[in-house]
Amino acid sequence: MGTLAKSNRLVVVADGAKALLLADTGIPPEPKLAVVETVVEPHDTTAAQGTERPGRVHESAGVSRSAVEETDFHTAAEIAFLKRLAARVDALVSAGEVRRLLLVAPPKALGTLRDALGVQARGLVDGELAKDLVKLPVDEIARHIAT
Repeated sequence: MGTLAKSNRLVVVADGAKALLLADTGIPPEPKLAVVETVVEPHDTTAAQGTERPGRVHESAGVSRSAVEETDFHTAAEIAFLKRLAARVDALVSAGEVRRLLLVAPPKALGTLRDALGVQARGLVDGELAKDLVKLPVDEIARHIAT
């Protein structure tokens, strides 16, 4: 076991396409973060993924037609990414490498990530921060999460 085993908690900083897994070896209120893992998965926009016109539905009575709502492929890719991230965190928890968790993500991503975590990992979450910090340097992330 490396840096993560010596840490007080795992800080998961994510959005829908990038995640940083950070080991916090500091003592509250002064976090000391080190990057354990970086996961990046760029997603094309919905327009680039689905270029055809939305489908049409014929009404059963009459001649009117309605447009079918277009699938948001970009959002679907972000949700899938966050679920894979949650599975990675669950694996670390199951391996006994995590004692506490702090989740940091924009509000929608935070909700998706939280819901995708397993019961054991959810029990280790001791804080959440609904902010998009994934593009910041690690030292700035530490300043934002300091309590």
